[in-house]
Amino acid sequence: MRLFSVRLIVSLIVGITLVSLGFSYYQVIGEKRNLRAELQRRAEILAESLAGNVEKSWEGGSEHGVQRIVQRFANREHLLGVAVYDRTGKVIAINPELQGMISGNPAEVTQAIAQDQAESSFVRLGTTPVHVFALPLHRQEEVIGGLVVVHDATYIRAQSLRVWRETFVRVLAQVFLIALTTLLIVRWSIAGPIARAAQWMRALRMGRVSSRQEMPDLDLFRPLAREVVTLAASLAEARSAAENEARLRYNGEALWTPERLSLQVRSRLDGGRLFVLSNREPYTHHREGKSVKVIVPSSGLVTALEPVLNACDGTWIAHGHGNADMEAVDSHDRLRVPPDEPRYTLRRVWLNKAEEDGYYYGFANEGLWPLCHIAHTRPTFRATDWQYYREVNHKFTEAVLEEIDGIHKPVVLVQDYHFALAPRMIKEKRPDARVAIFWHIPWPNPEAFGICPWQRQLVDGLLGADLVGFHIQSHCNNFLQTVDRVVESRVDWEHFSALRQGHRTIIRPFPISVALTDDEPDSVKHPHNYFERAALLRALGVEASFMGIGVDRVDYTKGIHERLLAVERFLEKYPKYVGKFTFVQIGSPSRTHIKRYHDLLAEVEAEAERINWRFQSGKWKPIVFLKRQHSHQEIEPYYKAADLCLVTSLHDGMNLVAKEFLASRRDERGVLVLSQFTGAARELRDALLVNPYDIDQTAEAIRTALEMEPEEKQLRMQQMRKVVKENNIYRWAGNLITELCDLRLDATDRVREEKLRPAAIA
Repeated sequence: MRLFSVRLIVSLIVGITLVSLGFSYYQVIGEKRNLRAELQRRAEILAESLAGNVEKSWEGGSEHGVQRIVQRFANREHLLGVAVYDRTGKVIAINPELQGMISGNPAEVTQAIAQDQAESSFVRLGTTPVHVFALPLHRQEEVIGGLVVVHDATYIRAQSLRVWRETFVRVLAQVFLIALTTLLIVRWSIAGPIARAAQWMRALRMGRVSSRQEMPDLDLFRPLAREVVTLAASLAEARSAAENEARLRYNGEALWTPERLSLQVRSRLDGGRLFVLSNREPYTHHREGKSVKVIVPSSGLVTALEPVLNACDGTWIAHGHGNADMEAVDSHDRLRVPPDEPRYTLRRVWLNKAEEDGYYYGFANEGLWPLCHIAHTRPTFRATDWQYYREVNHKFTEAVLEEIDGIHKPVVLVQDYHFALAPRMIKEKRPDARVAIFWHIPWPNPEAFGICPWQRQLVDGLLGADLVGFHIQSHCNNFLQTVDRVVESRVDWEHFSALRQGHRTIIRPFPISVALTDDEPDSVKHPHNYFERAALLRALGVEASFMGIGVDRVDYTKGIHERLLAVERFLEKYPKYVGKFTFVQIGSPSRTHIKRYHDLLAEVEAEAERINWRFQSGKWKPIVFLKRQHSHQEIEPYYKAADLCLVTSLHDGMNLVAKEFLASRRDERGVLVLSQFTGAARELRDALLVNPYDIDQTAEAIRTALEMEPEEKQLRMQQMRKVVKENNIYRWAGNLITELCDLRLDATDRVREEKLRPAAIA
C-alpha cells in the first residue's frame, strides 16, 4: 500500500505539473499577445493625434514647431520617443533620447511612406526590445513624410516573467495540497476500507461472520465487491454444506441439500444432460426506462431444478414473455443463466397473442384448470382453444427436439398441465429420450375428467412419457382409473403402470415441497415477534393484538371467500376479539382478463369491505386485503409475525403456502390452519385441519389457534417443520429424476431407438 501511495503521488505531481505548465504557457502567450495589442493600439492613437498637429506645423514651414510638438509628447509612459522624416528619409524632428538609439531611418517609416499606410513591428534597438509604429504624413493628399512613434517593450517581457513566476508558485502550492489530499483519500477511502474488508474476509474465512453481512466500505470498488461477496457466499455455502453433511453423518440422517441433489443427478445422468420444459421461465427480462432488469419469479420449481441444471449444464425451454426477453437472447433464442454465474442454458419460445389466449388462458386455464379442481366452476371447452393447445404443444416440442438433437439418451422433464401432449410428441421422434411429466394440479376421478371432449388425446399424450408424477397417491389412482376407462391399454395396479402400444408408463406420487434452511432458531435471536407484528400493522394503518395471514393468488380454488366468512363468523361468536384480531389477506391478481377471475377479484374486495364496514372502529379493522403482487421477501415478515396462517383451498394438488409458512417460522411459534382438501394435509397432520366449506369449523379453528398453549404450538410446529425439512424440494427433484433415470426402456422403444439412432446422431 505504501508503494502504491508513492507511485500515485509521484504520478499526480508529474501529471499536475505538466498540465499546469502547459496551461501557464498558453496563459503567458495570451498575456503577451494582449499586451502587444494594447501597446500597438496606444501607439496608433498617439500617432494619429500627433499627425494632424505635425502636418499643420510642417505646412507652415516651421520645422521648429514640429520639434516642439515632438518634444511635448516625448514623456509618456513606456514612450522612448517620436521622430518625423521627410520623403527622402531625412530627419525633420526627433527627441534626443530616441536620436541616440536610432541610426538612419527605420524600415517601418520607409514602408509607410512608400505604401501610404501605417506600418508597425516589434524590433530591437541595441539590446532594448521596442515597438515601432510609422504613419505617413500628408499635404493635400500627397505624402510628404512619415511620423515614427517608438515605445519601450521591455515591460512586456517583465510581465511574462511575472506570470511564469506566479504560475510556478501556484503549481507548487497545488502539488503540495493535492499530494496531501491524495494521501488522506488513500488512507481514508482506500487503505482503510480495504483493511476493514480484509478483516471481514479473514473473519469470514474463520467462520466468525455470516456471508449475509455486507462487506464494509467498498463502494469505490463495487464490481470487485460484488465478486468478493459472491465468492464469500460460495465459501459460506460450501462451509454450511460441509457442516450439514458432517452433522447428518453424525446423526445418521439423510437430508437432501442442493449439493446432494447435484451429486445424485450427476451420477444418475452419467454424463448425460437434463432438459426441462415448462410454461414459466426461471428468469425474465423487463425494460424499466432505459435499463433492463432481470427478475427471478417466485417459484419452488426454480429452486428445485436450478441445482440440477447447474450440475449437468442442462437446458430450460420456456415461454419468453418478458417485454425485454427478445433483447437478451442470441440468434437461436438462447441465453446463459444465472446472469451472475452462467451455468446452464435458457431457450425461449415465442407465442403470439392468439396462441397465448387460446392455449394458456383458454384451454389450459378455462378448461383443464377448473376441470381438475373440484371448485364448482364450470370448465369451458372451445374447439379453437384446443387447436391452439395442440399447435403450441407442437411448437414447444419442436424446440425441445432442436435442443436434444445430437444428445445421446437425453432426459426430458415436462412440467404441468400446459404440455399434456408433449410427451407423446417427443417420444415419437426420440424414443431414446427418457421423458417424465409432473402434473402439478389434482387429477379428478374418471367421471369428472370425462367432461373434457378431448380426454382421449390428453391421456394418450401423457402416456407417451416414461414417468408421470403427481403430488399424492389418490391423484395417481384417479389417473390410472381414467386411463383404464378412456384408452385401450393394460393397467398394472400392482406396479402402478400402464402399457399402451408397447410402451410402459410408470405413475408415481412425488409430494413437492419447499427449501427449509437449518438456521439457528429465531427464538434464540428474537424471543418475541410482537414488535415486528406491530410495525407491520402500523404500516397498514391498523392497530391490533393478534394477526392472521393468508397468501394466495386470487383464484376460485383457494377458498378466499370462505376464509373471509370464517373470520366474520369468528368475530360474531367471540366478540372479545373484536378490536384485537386482524386478518391480512395477501392476494395477487391472476388471469384477470378471464371473466371468472375478474369477477372473483371484485367479489373478494366487496366481501372484505362489507365485513370491515360491519365491525371496524377507530384504527382497527378485521380484514386488510393487499391486492398486488408481492415478492417472497415482502411476504416473509408477515409469515414470521402472524399468530396463525389460514390455508383454506377448496381443492389443491399440494399448496406450498402452508409449507412456506412453516419454513419461515424458525421461532417455532404460530399455528397452521389447513384445508383437508389440500395435498399438504396428507403430510402435515399437526396442522388444525378444517373443511373450508364448514364456516363454523374454520371459525372455531381460528379461536383454537389463538388460545393454544405455547408448548403445544411449539410441539406442533417442530413436528411439521421436521416433515418439511426431511421431504424438501430437493428430495422431490432428486426422487423424480432418479426414478426416471433408473427406468428401463421398453423393448418396443429400443427397436425404434435403433432405427432412429443414425438419423439422430447425424
